[in-house]
Amino acid sequence: MKFCQSCGMPLNDQVLGTNADGSKNEDYCMYCYKDGKFLQECTMEEMIEHCAQFVDEVNKGLPQPITKEEYIGQMKMYFPHLKRWQKSLAIGGDTPENPALAGVKDLIARMSDTLPIAYISSVDNEGYPCTKAMLAPRKREGIKVFYFTTNTFSLRVAHYKANPKASIYFCDAKGFKGMMLRGTMEVLTDAESKEMIWRKGDTQYYPGGVTDPNYCVLKFTAIDGRFYSDFYPRSFVIE
Repeated sequence: MKFCQSCGMPLNDQVLGTNADGSKNEDYCMYCYKDGKFLQECTMEEMIEHCAQFVDEVNKGLPQPITKEEYIGQMKMYFPHLKRWQKSLAIGGDTPENPALAGVKDLIARMSDTLPIAYISSVDNEGYPCTKAMLAPRKREGIKVFYFTTNTFSLRVAHYKANPKASIYFCDAKGFKGMMLRGTMEVLTDAESKEMIWRKGDTQYYPGGVTDPNYCVLKFTAIDGRFYSDFYPRSFVIE
């Protein structure tokens, strides 16, 4: 089932909004979007307050009723994922920082550079997510591209060759902060890539040295992310 990317209500053909040319819009409902424009100019918080008044209607479809406060709490967790409320995190130095995401770029960089462990996820051949703890990225290009070392003949590499969709997760347990980035993972085996992130002492993992056939590079490229801190999540798109 699809949901309105503004208010979260279930979508079907009868409640779809319309584009400027009168065609149906597949992302928004008729109560939020008409003739190519949003019907309400509001913040995400204002939309949540508006939707909260319909909690009695929501409860009709629930086995266990929820309170208005519980409904608001659920929407605060869910709405940042909706297309209308996702924030863009520009990686270009000339682009002004989005005030709603102030400091997030620096936090991603700091987590990547200082935390000893990162978690990477792949999708197996049955469609299940698989997560593994890894040593921190060996190199990064801003907050969009990250490089890891791994074994060429590992199950993880097989997953990424079959399905490049991936995510990486950094967790600061002490500060109770988490950062997830979604994107794609490439498996690189060329000599230049392997030399680029090779370090002294890596022979303990790859006895054959930088040319060891069981040594390869994982290149992760982020498209969007989700940040959790102070009991509040924020989603963003990396431009």
